[in-house]
Amino acid sequence: MLLRLSFAELAGTALLVAGGLSLVILDFGTGSPVLHWIPDAGARRAITGFLFGATGATIAISPLGKASGAHINPLVTLAFYLKRKLHLRHAVFYVVAQCIGAVVGCLPLLLFGAMGRSVDFGATVPGPAGALWAVAGEALTTFALVALLFFFLGGKRLRAFTPLLFPFLYALMVWLEAPISGTSTNLARSFGPAVVSGVWTSFWVYVVGPLVGTLLALWLHAASWLQGFEIEVAKVYHFASDRHGVFKARR
Repeated sequence: MLLRLSFAELAGTALLVAGGLSLVILDFGTGSPVLHWIPDAGARRAITGFLFGATGATIAISPLGKASGAHINPLVTLAFYLKRKLHLRHAVFYVVAQCIGAVVGCLPLLLFGAMGRSVDFGATVPGPAGALWAVAGEALTTFALVALLFFFLGGKRLRAFTPLLFPFLYALMVWLEAPISGTSTNLARSFGPAVVSGVWTSFWVYVVGPLVGTLLALWLHAASWLQGFEIEVAKVYHFASDRHGVFKARR
């Protein structure tokens, strides 16, 4: 059972990274016709973020999402674990599967050749403002992701619409914040292209920043009126499909 769930998480993360970073390469890679069709970099960032989020939303409502809960992000798994909705063994298997899946998902990007290499196959690196600002940017965007995810999941009327959050949230975050850090909010998403491209510049930023943002979002959820928005299961969608009790709260 755990291996099946972990494989679903691996496959979902691979699809997210392959699809999402293909968009990054097409929208920003040297020689791409998209640069001529949409010359404004801000517009391309917003489109990239929207489609990246839409990719994640599609995975969430797919059979893969039904199986594993569609975390496809180590920080989401950590957040569910710290909210006592996931056993430690499941959390560890999920994070390992997500990181492996991200590397697998990046391998097809090598087919882009020079266009892909021109943007390091989607690797995230700090912008001109430097690593400290990139940490702050990653912390802020990951905070927004986890806080809003828990807000939607905890609201009975909003829960079913949770996947719709991602396209609009990432469109806004990538448009505003990508020049600072690349807007990762996902350790696996940064890990995959770093392995494939060999670009590890300030990789610690994409560990520390999202971790800080996740912990701040959890603190806010526990210490404010948001605690009334109870998270029932460690899933982004398909909330009732937990026949084996995998995602029930730990006691």
